[in-house]
Amino acid sequence: MDTLIDYLLELHGPTPYLVLLGILLLCGIGMPMPEDVTLFVGGLLAYYGVTDVWITIAVCLFGVMFGDSTIFFLGQKYGRRLTKILIFHKLLPDHRLEEVSQALHRRGTGLIFLARFMPGLRAPIFFTAGTLKVPFRVFFGYDGAAALLSVPAIIGAVYYWGDSVDQVIRMIKKVENGIVFGILGLAVFFLIKWYAKKRRAQKTS
Repeated sequence: MDTLIDYLLELHGPTPYLVLLGILLLCGIGMPMPEDVTLFVGGLLAYYGVTDVWITIAVCLFGVMFGDSTIFFLGQKYGRRLTKILIFHKLLPDHRLEEVSQALHRRGTGLIFLARFMPGLRAPIFFTAGTLKVPFRVFFGYDGAAALLSVPAIIGAVYYWGDSVDQVIRMIKKVENGIVFGILGLAVFFLIKWYAKKRRAQKTS
């Protein structure tokens, strides 16, 4: 995530918004990257002054809803036939879709609202809602209501507490660097130990 942040901090003008939008659209069709991470990054960009916080919220809301609607319409138009394609079969495995289908029958369309807060199940729930021919206005209403809560909340929280978040990220980077150097140090230590043992064995033979 820090690589993505560093890259976006170097951008100017509309480009950061377009990158955020593109990532969210890909997330909507099942890219294995949580939307929340992108929203978190959007909040940081607003905090650093790279983007405007309100425009960021608007762009991210559009990206989230467009991506969610795309996977819904794919389910509505193609149904389970789409999952025969390898990439969609991995993103939307049959057992997961069956579980989601049963859950939708038990709990009703209100599950669409809850899906916004269940990252791993969003795409399967939205896709299955499409295959079950849930009216789009119902889907959009539930998903939109949840997005209006979660998107501004995540971006706004990171923007408001950006200083604390920045300190956490710096600490994580230091810890990550420390772990890397620690692993390298251990590797070198065991390599030297193995080499010394091998030399002693050669001398005694």
